[in-house]
Amino acid sequence: MKPGIHPDYHPVVFQDASTGKTFLTRSTATSGRTIEWEDGNSYPLLVVDITADSHPFWTGTQRLVDTAGRVEKFNRRYGKRER
Repeated sequence: MKPGIHPDYHPVVFQDASTGKTFLTRSTATSGRTIEWEDGNSYPLLVVDITADSHPFWTGTQRLVDTAGRVEKFNRRYGKRER
């Protein structure tokens, strides 16, 4: 990599806002908030809305969308127009 042109890449702790689960990874994102991690070091803390811990696809609470049912519902509501 060319020196001096890339953003600072450093350890950051992400926290899921709904479950509270935290994980340490590396990122270019920064934050004014910090948290003390299990290793005794202090890292920037970024609170995010959704992670794999709370995402419906990964938790198994995902709903399937019935597209055929939507078309039928539309036709019932508005009917087929005569030309």
